Amino acid sequence: MTSSTTTQNVLEQPPLVQGGLDFAGVTQTVVGVVESKETPKIWFALFGVSVILLLMLLGMIGHLIWTGVGVWGNNVPVAWGWPIVNFVFWVGIGHAGTLISAILFLFRQGWRTGINRFAEAMTIFAVICAGLFPGIHIGRVWLAYWLFPIPNQMAMWPQFRSPLLWDVFAVSTYFTVSAMFWYLGLVPDLATIRDRATTPIRKLIYGLLALGWRGSARQWHRYERAYLILAALSTPLVLSVHSVVSFDFAVSQIPGWHTTIFPPYFVAGAIFSGFAMVVTLAVPARALFNMKNLITDRHLESMNKVILATGMMVGYAYSIEFFIAWYSGNALERFTFINRAFGWYAWAYWIMVSCNVLAPQVFWFKKMRTNIPVMMVVAILVNVGMWFERFVIVITSLSRDYLPSSWGYFSPTGVDIAMFIGSFGLFFTLFLLFLRFLPMVAVAEVKNVMDQAHPSHH
Repeated sequence: MTSSTTTQNVLEQPPLVQGGLDFAGVTQTVVGVVESKETPKIWFALFGVSVILLLMLLGMIGHLIWTGVGVWGNNVPVAWGWPIVNFVFWVGIGHAGTLISAILFLFRQGWRTGINRFAEAMTIFAVICAGLFPGIHIGRVWLAYWLFPIPNQMAMWPQFRSPLLWDVFAVSTYFTVSAMFWYLGLVPDLATIRDRATTPIRKLIYGLLALGWRGSARQWHRYERAYLILAALSTPLVLSVHSVVSFDFAVSQIPGWHTTIFPPYFVAGAIFSGFAMVVTLAVPARALFNMKNLITDRHLESMNKVILATGMMVGYAYSIEFFIAWYSGNALERFTFINRAFGWYAWAYWIMVSCNVLAPQVFWFKKMRTNIPVMMVVAILVNVGMWFERFVIVITSLSRDYLPSSWGYFSPTGVDIAMFIGSFGLFFTLFLLFLRFLPMVAVAEVKNVMDQAHPSHH
């Protein structure tokens, strides 16, 4: 392909900012949402539902602490149950934000700028939901500090050879770096809101959050250097965090878990589910707050391409698992995977395959990648399928371990189901507050990819 052909293909792509917006128009579109005194009624309706679900979650946690973990459906050998399924699910949801922000930033992908801000916010809120479940899963919640290497009166020290402890450090590090990365990107936009504020309270609050930002050349130089360093730190975290989560399974001797494919398989699945959640959130958000000129069809199509690619990786991993089980000659491994596909939990396995492998195939066609109803349906199905993937991995292997005498059928209780639904209340409560009171699109970064920012622009 000649250079002229490549240039022509690039020029044929639709602009990342549409509607004829200039710098002032971009600022008004994004900051105007925060400054507006009128909140859409649908926001209040969604926020009310989210708060109700959050209160239900808090009530179930209080019931759990007061009564004990027997309120769950966990049993022996399925002692992990739904809480760990939900933990792995929410950690996976949090992967897309850091990928969009860090890796695509390092590769200078301009289409990330319209969606990176609320993808980063989604990461933080999803990790908060994820960290909740291991904390309450330990039973004695008031002793959760034992997970950290803190000197205590009993001279007890965490078992650093346990992958469950690796989770504590991996997830907490991931959350800390992601929060710093997200907040650093917010600083210039918070300063813009501070300068446009018309009330003393808004000036004070956003002024404190802006950390004295004035937009000088020195500050921009330090900002870009710090942003690059945090992006470089975040990039290996995308690969390492879910790899460490997969070690919870891979280093064990449970049939169906003891395999080296888990780390790349889990990472691909996390990116897959994370991008599906970004699409699920981006489409309603851009319609509700009139962001269609900044979150364009080009952004959505690019994310759908990633969903298609990672969905193919996940489907390949499913098939390789069966091949490895057959090729290993291990009768227990063979039984485990045959049981997954045709045993008591076959219904969950085929829901997983249908949602994760078959549904994304429609994105081979450009019309489907840019069709809003289609992409919403596929994104929701992917999220459903990825939860069932974690359910299949955890439950099917634990319910059929080495001792047939302990085999049984796991059934969740009402508390299990209420906690899982309530975790969405926690997530959406935080996310809706973010949409209303913080800039959901990175104004400074969007301006940087506009034609108006380049010297050759006329």
